[in-house]
Amino acid sequence: MSADGKRAPRRKVVIIGGGFGGMEAAKKLKQADVEVTVVDRHDHLLFQPLIYQVAAGALSSGEVAAPLRHMLKRQPNATVLMATVTDVDVENRQVVLERGERLDYDSLILACGGETSYFGHDEWREVTCGLKTLADAQTLRDRIFGAFEEAERASDPAEREEWLTFVVVGGGPTGVEISGQLAILARHTMKRNFRRIDPSTARVILLDAGERVVSAFSKPTSAKAAKELADLGVTVREHAMVTDIDARGVTVKIGEETERIATRTVVWAAGVRTAGIAEVVARAAGAGIDRAGHVEVEPSLGLPGHPEISVIGDAAKLAGADGQPLPGLATVAIQQARHVAEGISAGEPGARKPFKYFDKGALAVVGRGRAVCEVRGRRLSGLPAFVMYIGVHLFYLGGVGGRRITAGIDAISSLFGSRHSRVMDCELKRLAPPTASQAKMEETHSPAVT
Repeated sequence: MSADGKRAPRRKVVIIGGGFGGMEAAKKLKQADVEVTVVDRHDHLLFQPLIYQVAAGALSSGEVAAPLRHMLKRQPNATVLMATVTDVDVENRQVVLERGERLDYDSLILACGGETSYFGHDEWREVTCGLKTLADAQTLRDRIFGAFEEAERASDPAEREEWLTFVVVGGGPTGVEISGQLAILARHTMKRNFRRIDPSTARVILLDAGERVVSAFSKPTSAKAAKELADLGVTVREHAMVTDIDARGVTVKIGEETERIATRTVVWAAGVRTAGIAEVVARAAGAGIDRAGHVEVEPSLGLPGHPEISVIGDAAKLAGADGQPLPGLATVAIQQARHVAEGISAGEPGARKPFKYFDKGALAVVGRGRAVCEVRGRRLSGLPAFVMYIGVHLFYLGGVGGRRITAGIDAISSLFGSRHSRVMDCELKRLAPPTASQAKMEETHSPAVT
């Protein structure tokens, strides 16, 4: 109550980003005496770990995305705005939207996530397919299935081989997962679907500039993942530095040798940087940022001199117990969201105590019931790791009732290669690599998920 006996106005909390971190923070503030506004360019939470299944035609868009408003419909103190944040007025504590509207805040949580980075080669955006958004997955899906259709029609053997060669750049979890799924798609799911071509002859090549794939894992686990990929038919090329990409192929430098791979389909899974709004907020608040756009935060996840601004998830740069930066995982963002929400619920502008991350391990699926897993120093691979992968990801797959069951059955069936795609409605007009403007338009106007 205020001095005159009237109820004091509720504190306002603005959350930029409706991903795992942003939505977890919003839900944890359900019982707090605050008004929560979640702002995101999209109207859905994308379940990123399974997005490659949409690209491979195994899952539909609705099975990996949950409407934000549906997730918060039983939370009276929460509002969702589908908008783009263009600026933050730190002095007046206001968030500025693309139409000029201003949202007042007492606490601001930056949970904007990341976006695809081409390491200064933005021209590659027009001739490759990223895998960060729902629009990316849908475009890649069309190009993958369209490539097989074009190969079926091609009369020139060299042209047919180009259509049947798929190159994935980047040996992180996303690159490993989409590579394995492409191999399963060609050798099992699409078996006997065509008359003029044999899909099993398709080449899937995974290029990684580092010493080993999924380098976040230990060397034995990385080696196991590479072997599992090879068993599926994926050609893994390590120490492979991509120097050029065009509509007809990829140029790779390995040691002193330069090689060109002729292909019509290149999947870019190599680089991620923090969304641009993070740099805007950091500069406005006088906080430091690194080359990848991560914002340097205090141990509490607040910004120096601005405890009312908290940064979580992919946007935050904070060292863990081992001195290394915390990884860009959903589990990190979720734990950080809970930490900040706890401080706000207690009446503080943000968290006061230092954040401590509890490492729950790392998982990556290879395909056909194969996965690799590391949990607190213990290594698993094969079917046990695969079962754990499915269980963990279905646990986090929230939103509309029944999504876990449907997505779980579909994902397991597709990973074992026993399920044909339900979404092979590719459009041949989209086989040409999308231009930067087309990609931006598709992402901005992606259909609502219901």
